[in-house]
Amino acid sequence: MPAAAQRIDRHALVSRHDPRFTTLDPHAPVMLGNGELGFTADITGLQTFADRYSSMAPLLTMSQRVWHSFPNPRGYTEKDGLQMVAVPGRGAQPYAYMKSWADGDANPAFGWLRANPHRISLARLSLVSGGSAVRFADIAATDQRLDMWTGTLTSRFTYRGVAVTVVTRVISGRDAVAVEITSPLVARGELGLAVGYPGVAPAINPDPSSWTPRAGEATRIVSRAPGAWRIERTLDATRYWSTIAANGTVSTATDGRFLVQGDKAQSLRAIVTFDQTADAPAAPAFDTVAAAVAAQWRSFWSDGAAVDFTGSTDPRAPELERRVVLSQYLSAINGAGSLPPQEEGLFSNSWFGKFHLEMHPWHQAWQALWGHPALLERSLAWYIRTLPAARAEAARHRVTGAWWPKMVGPEGRNSPSLISPFLMWQQPHPILLAELTWRARRDPAVLERYGEIVEQTATLLASWPLDRNGRLDLGPPIIPAQENYDPLTTRNPTFEVEYFRWAIGVAQDWRERRGLARRADWDRAIARIAPPAMRDGVYLPAESVPDFWKTAASDLCRGHADAPSCANRDHPSFLMAYGFIPGARIDPAAMRRTFEAMERNWDVRQTWGWDFPMIAMTAARLGERDKAVDWLFADRKNNQWGPTGMTPRVHVEAHAAELVPKSAGAGGAALAANPDGPGYARAAETYFPSNGALLFAVGMMAGGWDGSTGSAPGFPAKGWRVRSEGLAPTP
Repeated sequence: MPAAAQRIDRHALVSRHDPRFTTLDPHAPVMLGNGELGFTADITGLQTFADRYSSMAPLLTMSQRVWHSFPNPRGYTEKDGLQMVAVPGRGAQPYAYMKSWADGDANPAFGWLRANPHRISLARLSLVSGGSAVRFADIAATDQRLDMWTGTLTSRFTYRGVAVTVVTRVISGRDAVAVEITSPLVARGELGLAVGYPGVAPAINPDPSSWTPRAGEATRIVSRAPGAWRIERTLDATRYWSTIAANGTVSTATDGRFLVQGDKAQSLRAIVTFDQTADAPAAPAFDTVAAAVAAQWRSFWSDGAAVDFTGSTDPRAPELERRVVLSQYLSAINGAGSLPPQEEGLFSNSWFGKFHLEMHPWHQAWQALWGHPALLERSLAWYIRTLPAARAEAARHRVTGAWWPKMVGPEGRNSPSLISPFLMWQQPHPILLAELTWRARRDPAVLERYGEIVEQTATLLASWPLDRNGRLDLGPPIIPAQENYDPLTTRNPTFEVEYFRWAIGVAQDWRERRGLARRADWDRAIARIAPPAMRDGVYLPAESVPDFWKTAASDLCRGHADAPSCANRDHPSFLMAYGFIPGARIDPAAMRRTFEAMERNWDVRQTWGWDFPMIAMTAARLGERDKAVDWLFADRKNNQWGPTGMTPRVHVEAHAAELVPKSAGAGGAALAANPDGPGYARAAETYFPSNGALLFAVGMMAGGWDGSTGSAPGFPAKGWRVRSEGLAPTP
């Protein structure tokens, strides 16, 4: 039912969901961050007991700005990772294509190009007692609370029976961590802080840290002043600088770490910075940190949108509100930086820390809809910087415009893969994200800033489809967002044909807003792109699988979806044509039948965290409000929400045949070390597309979409009282 028009108490909304721990949860360390730096803390508020946490939950300090590559003595370039693929109707074309994981043995370039560059951990901050490690058995009476309103983590406990309080913050606008340790033990010199700078482990994923020195790694003390040491770290060709500033003494330990001890006061205050240049500004004064961090977080919570479910009688409402608030917090840390987010954000490494552009909207589209377009725009700048490489990639495929890769690092080059080269649903994303930014700001400066990105992206969308007898076909080669299809036989996936067409239409709108004429070639493409394929009144995942639903409905597929002939697993992405976007050619009645067929026949064991909000978005557009909420709460392994709001990424054994071979040789070693190869039981403790997708869906369900009517049109009238502020309608 519509809620009374009254202001939401933002502080109360956020604070009632603050995570609190009285015992160590090995799967749920707490994150602090500012979008550019992420700091993962244990029950002490630092990174003291890394060995007590799951191997999938390493305690790291990761930056958007610092990337590392292992030496490349053979001088591999992107060209060495390309293979010519015979494309029907197009001739041979170069793709960063691996036919199998074992290709790493035959071509070592694949392994190097895939693994480099990668994200690394910059430091580990730990409690020490007299220069020695603190024993976990000596810690008791733990009580930890994350104050999300102020970005402050307060950890209380006793060490050997003496009270200790640790307050931890990540500083606003700087790659820096501020720590305050208060205890009589500090004054007695029996408790201090250790700062260690790790090397890089060859495995890289999920924890890139190595504590065994190797050639190419060095630590140099640049300067020493009372309470402030400047340190230079060299990791092969990567360099960064760190300052340790404290109200005490800094010294070196025999194990290479730096020890920080208090100076007779009961509180030890320290700031550790991480800089990309030697002449970075000095660390800020400690007394200014708390107010600055609190102001940043208060602004985040106060200036953006909010959704409050107080007064709902559906027993799931408090849990949905908790997930929404925690997802906002986690996205502000892991999905609001100067690069598109990686799937594990700044929490850990997957895919070597590279980002997957097809996930970009699931991470960040919500930000524009929830009143935070500035957060989204931080990463949109990457597309501007990378446009020359994207245009070169299009030219290599003998088309025009900008071709955006799938798995990529900051430099913008392809990473060899079995699947990535043939995914195309990331191509329209820059148009979607730019459009959401425009809708949020309505500022001509947005059109000027992203106009060329929209133009070049739409040019690719119009020039890449193949003209077959007057119709423009998508693929082959193409792999839909539902990734279990042969790229060389797949044609016209339902979501992709609608998404290409929708995005070209938006690009025409952008030209008109900029005072430019519509492009005739784009209008021809809009008119001629193949229609979404249908059979017996139900949409198909792709035109090239006309018997899909007959096969999916078979007893074999319902019971054993890992059978090679069954494709009713992974993402049911055909639903996105009338959910994620408002597919203009989609018949709602046919999509309703398709939705029902999916519910009857899909192997939902093998869905991912973003699938559930995605399905909810389609249900909402269809007017199936109860189903929309039910899908948000689907009880599946990849839709479990932990105490900090993180969702796991679990692979099911049905994919076991695709496992990275453990016997891969030198060229494939980096691939074999990647725990994200399909088939692993648990690939990560968190998967941030789940959080962003939930916010995208809830924003749509509460704030509406173009053409929707009434308040909170995606929520049931019975059982739900939805108050929202500041939400922009979804397209």
